[in-house]
Amino acid sequence: MSLRVIVAEDAVLLREGLVGLLERFGHETLAAVGSADALVEAVHAQRPDLVITDVRMPPGDGDDGLRAAVALRDTYPRLPVLVLSQYVERSYAVRLLDSCGGAAVGYLLKERVGAVADFMAALGHVAVGGTVVDPEVIQQLVKLRHDPLERLSAREREVLGLMAEGRSNASLAAHLFVSEAAVNKHIGNIFQKLDLPVDTDGHRRVLAVLAFLSA
Repeated sequence: MSLRVIVAEDAVLLREGLVGLLERFGHETLAAVGSADALVEAVHAQRPDLVITDVRMPPGDGDDGLRAAVALRDTYPRLPVLVLSQYVERSYAVRLLDSCGGAAVGYLLKERVGAVADFMAALGHVAVGGTVVDPEVIQQLVKLRHDPLERLSAREREVLGLMAEGRSNASLAAHLFVSEAAVNKHIGNIFQKLDLPVDTDGHRRVLAVLAFLSA
């Protein structure tokens, strides 16, 4: 089965390599682009049979490619998408893999795509509505779906509960009869165990409280 494919990958050598590989197996590359914005434009214009996209791409050099894939699946629910990445971006990966009941979607890590035949088989499987997910991706998503508070100690849960009440560090210290340094250590442990992004403490406090409330 010959497929009309759009490739989105900002690394030129890999992008051209994918194009050559697709042509070798009889598929047509409608567009080969290097940014998430170009991917969206190409899909709207060309309506491909399948999209292959990286996660980290311009314009933001963050998870733009994956977010674009999620948005495209919202617009075109039957659009097959195969993600190739060097890492697992967990939040948007969940949204992508949950879209359309997980049909016609794949998420593979580049370093684990070791054989051309296996890759092309995965591509064909996704194109006809199947699901292909790298074992490492599955492991990461299983961790994400667990209650994030399970990793916290009893004291850390208590601290987080008081944070949810809007207490300052000084108020926490007074309530728990400990030093502010001890409170800061507990809060640091909470941020680390909840896998919160490195950002300002204020932003991470909000994320921690949201995790507490959702759990």
